[in-house]
Amino acid sequence: MDETRPAGPQRRGRRIMMTDEEVDAFLREQRTCRVATVSPDGRPHVGALWFAWDGSSLWLYSITRSRRWSDLREDPRISVVVDSGEAYGELRGVELSGSAVFVGEAPRTGEPCPELAEAERIFPVKNFGLDEMPHDGRHAWIRLTPESVVSWDFRKL
Repeated sequence: MDETRPAGPQRRGRRIMMTDEEVDAFLREQRTCRVATVSPDGRPHVGALWFAWDGSSLWLYSITRSRRWSDLREDPRISVVVDSGEAYGELRGVELSGSAVFVGEAPRTGEPCPELAEAERIFPVKNFGLDEMPHDGRHAWIRLTPESVVSWDFRKL
């Protein structure tokens, strides 16, 4: 995962930075992320969404008629935060940034798409408790392979 880190090491908060292994484990266990996009007129938009992490990419199953989807169609820049903790000393999280890539048909109907095999194996088990990915004709896949990753774990203080 080192190739997804920003150029040079994370400067601020080196003491509380997660290792690559900790980032991977954290992203595999968490369910909800906050997705930030920018609309054509420059207005930011942030919304919560379930996700799956395959070890190198974050997979978002988004409604294709959402503001998030239309924002990313115009401008693929995306930033996602996954965090947890209530008390200050429990706070930890990961921010991933890069460009969104649309994968598969939109909306997704379940047509064969080898690139989606892993995401559609992980996502339904993690988020629905199902062995197979349900397709409702309203959602489709967005992949974020991060260009930068910043992490924090205040439990290390």
